[in-house]
Amino acid sequence: MKELLKEMHSWMDAYMKSFHTDDEEVMQGIRIKEIHTGYVTAIAVQLAKHLQLSEHDVKLAEIMGLFHDVGRFRQYSLYKTFNDAASEDHADLGLKVLSELAFMKKLAPEDETLVRFAIGRHNKKEIGPAPSKKALLFAKLLRDADKLDIYRVLSPYLGPENADKAPKFIAADASQLISPDFIEDFKAGRQADYRKLRTYGDRKLVRLLWIYDINFSWTLREIVKRGYVDRIIHYLPEQPGVDEGVKRLRAYIAKKCAQEDAAEL
Repeated sequence: MKELLKEMHSWMDAYMKSFHTDDEEVMQGIRIKEIHTGYVTAIAVQLAKHLQLSEHDVKLAEIMGLFHDVGRFRQYSLYKTFNDAASEDHADLGLKVLSELAFMKKLAPEDETLVRFAIGRHNKKEIGPAPSKKALLFAKLLRDADKLDIYRVLSPYLGPENADKAPKFIAADASQLISPDFIEDFKAGRQADYRKLRTYGDRKLVRLLWIYDINFSWTLREIVKRGYVDRIIHYLPEQPGVDEGVKRLRAYIAKKCAQEDAAEL
């Protein structure tokens, strides 16, 4: 597995570099995805070790982190966007890329199935039915690792003074106001329908609603410790229902962070 991991890292590094271009606008997005890949890979390993997974399973988590966004690069090459709704689901596209790689068959069949399931579900609104407890665990792990780093990626663009500097695939309608449907979701403590995203305020609130989809208390404690929750709340507009949603969210965070994590295999 150690040599296979080296081969995978070398391939991914070369693959990402193959999308480099003199177009600075394109490179802004490519660089973000390259750096994000490195962070998610490291976080996945850290979380796997926290859950006291076996050495073998820690390496599987590393593979999942490494390839979780491999579809993003072909997505931009084909469609000139990172918007799944306007192109193709990047996780599904990533699975197509992985199917073309001979070294994936060096994994045991059950391990390849775990990797593909976790990557295929990492960006969906819900994980959905899993073929096994282990598959569900890895899907939860990868989703947490991905979200933790996306908070880092988006954090600089939360304030109205920086909204216009956000890359096109992050930006939206410049309005800081939150749509009524999203306010109701926030008050109820539930995930929102991403297809209804209209304003920059909607996008900020969705990042808070992700908190209800964080699977491990370790991840949530990291999100809180790094100040991401307070930063988003600080930049929310003053609208009816926002304070109610914040109160509910903080109570949930306190309860979740007090829990202990356990890997159910």
